[in-house]
Amino acid sequence: MTEGQETTPMHTTIDPRPLLERVTDQFGALLATVEPEQLNAPTPCTEFDVRALIGHVLGNTIAYALIAEGGSVQDAPGDIAEVPGGDWKGAYAAAGERLTLAGKMLDEDALKRVVDLGFAKVPLRGALSAIVMEIAAHTWDLREALGAAPALAPEPAEFSLAYARELLPPQRRGAPAPFEPVRPAPQGADAYTRLAAWLGREVQLDA
Repeated sequence: MTEGQETTPMHTTIDPRPLLERVTDQFGALLATVEPEQLNAPTPCTEFDVRALIGHVLGNTIAYALIAEGGSVQDAPGDIAEVPGGDWKGAYAAAGERLTLAGKMLDEDALKRVVDLGFAKVPLRGALSAIVMEIAAHTWDLREALGAAPALAPEPAEFSLAYARELLPPQRRGAPAPFEPVRPAPQGADAYTRLAAWLGREVQLDA
């Protein structure tokens, strides 16, 4: 973020803190099903294969935990390429617990604190809403990449879709927002698929 940029307003009023545990536990549970031979499989988020997607979500989960704790995004690890012993499940479980605990330690006044994400300055409420959206969207990416169809809690995706429609309207696509144009979603699609389509993913349409 360059000097002189304004803080981005966030009008979301729903508290994202109760969703942190659910969305991280859910991603972690899906991650735990990944077999070693699936790590190089492509995902609908075309810049990532499965391994890179997991490392991206892991790095972001740690980064937003750090921000919620009062730390600086400058100390965040970025996307993580490897973890000790290849234990992605354990590494993500620890990161999810850290983010959840950081959220539980915050009061309402703390959510109003403006934080620097590196690319924008936003109230902490908006930052935590963004990480819920990020993890929910990548849960869909991972589910599709694995060809899995586990039951997912709808609340994180429903919250994220409402947040995305506010923060990322159809006209706000392309740089600096890293999202493709809104895609159509099939009739009756679940909230995760509708979120993916809103964020520009190609989704399977009804025949």
